[in-house]
Order: sequence, then structure tokens, then C-alpha cells
Amino acid sequence: MSGRIRSEDDYLVAGRSLGYGLAIFTIFATWFGAETVVGAAGAIYEHGLSGGSADPFGYGICILVMGAVFAVPLWRRKLTTFADLFRQRFSVGVERLAVLLMVPTSLLWAAAQVRAFGQVLSASSNLDVDLTITIAAAVVIVYTVAGGLLADVWTDLIQGIALIVGLVVLAVAMLVDGGGEALRHVDPGQLALFGGGEVPLYEVVESWAIPIFGSVVAAELVARVIATRSPTVARNACLLGGGLYLVVGLIPVGLGLVGARLIPGLEHGEQILPLLALDYLHPVMFAIFAGALLSAILSTVDSALLVSGSLVSHNLVVPLRGDVSEAGKVRLARFFVFVFGLIAYAIALQAEGIYDLVQQASAFGSAGIFVITAWGLFSRFGGPVAATGSLLAGAAIWIVGSYVMGWPVAYLAALTGAVIAYGAGGLWESRAPSAANPAGRGEPHPRQSQVRT
Repeated sequence: MSGRIRSEDDYLVAGRSLGYGLAIFTIFATWFGAETVVGAAGAIYEHGLSGGSADPFGYGICILVMGAVFAVPLWRRKLTTFADLFRQRFSVGVERLAVLLMVPTSLLWAAAQVRAFGQVLSASSNLDVDLTITIAAAVVIVYTVAGGLLADVWTDLIQGIALIVGLVVLAVAMLVDGGGEALRHVDPGQLALFGGGEVPLYEVVESWAIPIFGSVVAAELVARVIATRSPTVARNACLLGGGLYLVVGLIPVGLGLVGARLIPGLEHGEQILPLLALDYLHPVMFAIFAGALLSAILSTVDSALLVSGSLVSHNLVVPLRGDVSEAGKVRLARFFVFVFGLIAYAIALQAEGIYDLVQQASAFGSAGIFVITAWGLFSRFGGPVAATGSLLAGAAIWIVGSYVMGWPVAYLAALTGAVIAYGAGGLWESRAPSAANPAGRGEPHPRQSQVRT
């Protein structure tokens, strides 16, 4: 479909043409990738049901919240990228700062998919994990640079169906071959979704807040919402896609619990699902299942790299270069997709695990993004000063709390700090509107409110 790409909108938002079928499956398949199938199964294998607080449960809820609360107002903004909202509502400076915070999030998420691709190849071939991650990165970069969002969502449809069929076949095969008996003998302690009282309440709240607040307005999900053909499709596709995500996500949950009984003591818990497939499926069915899993991972990393490239090209580079043709905008987006693919590969090689990468992706900079999105969409309170303070406070508190101080509730602290900073900035602006915001209380300068086309 790359030959049909004639404009930036064609490449980045599929010409705003998605109907129910494509929208539902692209929302499902974009989220239902490495972290759900490989990462969550591995986390549940190692930690029991509480290991799935983020995935599938937290991320499934975040998709439902997007549909119920954010999808319609975001669609009505007629955005090309998520960062356009911050230029329209606040200022160009807020837009650029938001890009700098969102791009690392997408890169970490892409790295998780690349690592998962490598883990599946390694488990299937006995090749070294670093080698298979390298192979995976090469395939992913070529695959992503070539196509835009429309090509991505069509592959999402096919790959999503294939993955669902593969997971159902694997689950049935295991049940028939004794997996059901193993599930009945799972340690009850492994079934405690909220830690069974052994984990402090504040840590439980933190583990659920990261996927829900950190991903409900993730740029990859927003890209799907604004690519739909109407606000009704945007809302309902999220609700249906989120429901499908939760239902299908229970399969890796069960497989992770059973796998801990059937194949104990794995050095890499993330390999449990491909190893179970290798043991319980006929070689032909395993090949089909592995192909579906790999293609689903490709689809997810495609989305993450596409968002990274679009944010930098559309919101940073094109405005600085001035008059750029539509073909030039597409070339710039593809160039940055390639560059970020290489960076994601380097991160994937150094990471400790898929689940850890996904948690970092959800938490990095997202506290401030969530706060200014909520205020920006639903209130006129606050302007550029409030938004800038919220973004900086959220990111700084999370980085210091997570990497320097080792706080167990670094994300909740970042979220609280972002809210306080926005409130303080908004109050200051309301008392000095002419100094803080030339266009008046809580509204951007008229020239900044124009939507770039």
C-alpha cells in the first residue's frame, strides 16, 4: 500500500478513513503485542496473577477509558499527531516539549517488541538471543519504513485474527493434553491479582496507575482514534477493541499460570509461551502460531516507530524547515522511522526484559502528558505556563523517584506533582493573563490555534 501514499495524512493517519472493522482490530492488535503475549505470560509465570496487573488488565482498562472519555473530543480536534493538540490548546513550546517526552516512550515500547521478536526466534531456533534480536530489528525497520498507517491497520486485521486463532488452538491443545489438570493444581497464592495482602497497598495502586494513566492517551492509541472516519466510530471502536483485548488477554494469563507447573525453572520466563507452543502443537501448527505471533509483534513495533517518526518530523522538523512538499514530509517521516528503529534495537539489546521495558514506556513523561491532556480537552483553565510546569514536574519527579531515590510509588508522586504544578501555573496565569498568555485566560495565541495541514 506504500504506492497509495501521496500526502502526510495518508502516511500518518490513513486519510482519516478507518471504519469499525479496521479500527477495532488495529486498536486491539497494536496493544496486543509482545507485552501481552510474551511479556505478560512471562511475568505471570514468574510472579503469579499479580504479574498481570499491567497487562492484560491495566492496558485493557486504559483502552476502555479512552473510548468512554477521550476518543470523541480528540477526534473532533482534527489532529495529525497527538502533539498537535498541545500547540492548538497551549503553545508551540508546549507542543515541542511534549514531543521530547513522548518520543522516548514510543522508543521504549518499540524496543520491547523488538526484544520479544528476538525471544520468540531464539526459543524456536536455539539461536543466541542477541543474534535473533538483531535479525528482528532488521526485519522491523525495513517493514516499518515501507508502509504507513493504512498498511499497518490492514495487517493488524489479518494478524489479529491469526493471533487469536493461534492462541485458542494452543489453549485447546494444552487442555486436551493435561493442561487443565495443571491449572487446577496451581498454587492459590499465584491467583492473587492484587498481591494477596503481601504487597503494600501503595505499591498495588502504583502498579495499576502506570498502565491506566500512563497509556490511556498514548500517542499510538491516539493515532488510531484520529484516523477513524467519525467520532462515533472512534468511541465505539475503542470500547469494542478494549473488550476484545481483555477477553483474548486471559489466554496468555492462563498459559503463564499453567506453564509455571508444566515447565518450571526457566531462566527466561518470557520464553514460556513459545516453548509451550513448541511442546503442544504439531510442527505445522507451531509454524503458523509462531508466524502469527511474530507478525503481531511487527505490527505493534510498526505503530511505535511510526509515531516516533511522525512526532519528530511533523511537529519539530517540518515547522523549522518551512515550506515542505507533501512528498518531502513523507520522506522525512520515513527517515526518522529508520533512525528510531536503530535506537530501539540498541535499547532492546541492553534491556533486562520485555515487561520492564513496557512499564518504563508507560511511566516515562506520561504523568504530565495525561494531566495537560485532561485539562486541555475539558477545561479552559491553564495555559502555556501551567502545561510546561506540569510536563517538567511530572518527568523530573518520576526520573528522580525511579532512578535516583528508588521510590516504590514514583509514578503516583509524578502524577501528583504534575497536577499541583498545573494548578499553580494556572492560578498564576489567571491573575496575570496579559503577561502569561497574550490571547487571554487558558487559550493559546490565535496563530498558535491554527491546525497545521
